[in-house]
Amino acid sequence: MKTYKLYFLIFAFTLPLCQGCETLTNVANTIGNSGVVSQPLTEGQIANGLKEALNVGISNGVKTLVKKDGYFGNSLLKILLPKQVKEAEKVITKYVPNGQNLMNNLVLKMNRAAEDAANEATPIFKDAITGMTINDAKGILFGADSAATSYLRTKTESRLTAAYSPKINNSLSKVGATQAWKALADPYNKFANSTVGKLINGVQPINSNLGNYVTQRALSGLFFKVREEENKIRKNVSARVTGLLQRVFGELDKKR
Repeated sequence: MKTYKLYFLIFAFTLPLCQGCETLTNVANTIGNSGVVSQPLTEGQIANGLKEALNVGISNGVKTLVKKDGYFGNSLLKILLPKQVKEAEKVITKYVPNGQNLMNNLVLKMNRAAEDAANEATPIFKDAITGMTINDAKGILFGADSAATSYLRTKTESRLTAAYSPKINNSLSKVGATQAWKALADPYNKFANSTVGKLINGVQPINSNLGNYVTQRALSGLFFKVREEENKIRKNVSARVTGLLQRVFGELDKKR
């Protein structure tokens, strides 16, 4: 330990006299307050640390969504009725038999479909992370607080939609949402197309594609959770669960 302190004192006195000595500066920077010599992070380590962080974030985010009430029980993520249905709510509750219960059941089933499908995103996210370059990683690490989530959205959203949509539609059928939608939409559309319905201002048949709607809302919730986890790792030291994460994001802390 005394040897490290001696080295540090030597560097402290000689650095001002040798401003062009890049090697000496780098060596001095590797000596921490504890006197332990640690090598500067390589670009490869930065990339690996960020990939590790994203894998942790995705794993944690998906775990919360696949649980029962992962969507339905979260007021920020809960998938609500499509706009067309919401606008027609008063008419539905008044003119469609058992209309309010049908709407409540539809909301529950849509969220159950999203929870059922959430695992589908994991392999696509992980593939995007594996393909991340060193330059991508450096830009993300020292970018905005949501830079990693934005990167993943750019790289994966079209693939996620293509892969997620069939699963969502299957899930909607599996949990009874397709049936719930039909039970609500059919009597409403029958009323909307009737003579009385046509006389009521604002009453229009519902033609929303439920599968597309739920897919978009489910993916928005997924990215919301990934962003939450990214922010935790960036700002909360205790969320950096490995030594590499601590070192990589420690570098980020120095630049704040």
